[in-house]
Amino acid sequence: MIDIRKIIIGVMGGGEIVNPGDYETAYHLGALIAKEGWILLNGGRASGIMEASARGAKENGGLTIGILPVTDPDWASEYIDIPILTGIGLARNYINVLTSEVIVTLPGRTGTISEVALALNIGKKVISLNFDLGSLFEKYREEKQLIYTKSPEEVIDLIKKLLRSSYNKGVGKYV
Repeated sequence: MIDIRKIIIGVMGGGEIVNPGDYETAYHLGALIAKEGWILLNGGRASGIMEASARGAKENGGLTIGILPVTDPDWASEYIDIPILTGIGLARNYINVLTSEVIVTLPGRTGTISEVALALNIGKKVISLNFDLGSLFEKYREEKQLIYTKSPEEVIDLIKKLLRSSYNKGVGKYV
């Protein structure tokens, strides 16, 4: 039996853009995710990497999910199709990670780093796009659970390889 559910790709990153190029990178990544027919999931807020990636996906025909830390729907980006209001603050990061097939992380701060740590801890693959985590997670990089990339296109190619590998291991189902 073939698994026909949609693939959810988590895009994690800061609420503030430090490097102006990060906005364009996140937007382009979101657009490419949409073009693959995958669902983009992020923190849902109307700022930073979240806004940019959701906008890229939405403006390219994609579906977006935002896991918000609050109960106020006004926090959601206009580019989020399905806002999930949690009221659980940063604990929502665990929902982000558990719900995503693959985690892609772009530059951020402690919230983003917590998502990376949670994902690695539960065995998820993490693709880091222009986000140098230094030696903090070196063991995971060496084990190829944390993979560094330089472009959105490289991320998409890697996700395809990871999904094919997961699909083959699960005998017709993504694992």
